[in-house]
This record gives sequence, C-alpha cells and structure tokens, in this order.
Amino acid sequence: MCRSIKTLRPPMTPDVHDDDIRAAALQYVRKISGFRAPAAHNREVFDAAVDAVTAATAALLDGLEIRGAATPAATSG
Repeated sequence: MCRSIKTLRPPMTPDVHDDDIRAAALQYVRKISGFRAPAAHNREVFDAAVDAVTAATAALLDGLEIRGAATPAATSG
C-alpha cells in the first residue's frame, strides 16, 4: 500500500486534524486510481472518492476505542 500514509490513531498520533485525515484520503485515492492529479473528466469522481474516504476515516477514528487511553468524557472536568 501507500507508504506515505501515516498512522493516525491515538496514541500513536495524539493530535489528528482534519487536514491530516484529508491528506491520507487523498494519498489513498491517488494510489488506488493511479492518478496523482486526475484529468478534468475524472475530477468530479476523484474528488467524491477523496470526500468519501475522508468521511470514512474520520468515522473510524472517532469510533475506535483504544485500551488504556483516556476517553474524552473521562478527561473533561
């Protein structure tokens, strides 16, 4: 797979931002499609795929339970 996609799950990457998730999604779609930048006639489907992978990645990271890690509810006052 694409070696430039870094692990985003806590605690390996404690501060994951939307830009990090989108960059990973873009790298994934580039690898799968074989296009670094799609032609104009493929732009819409390429961008839609990046959006879908971004959303799926965010949902995955939000839903993961990491053993031994503090949950957001446990860390707030």
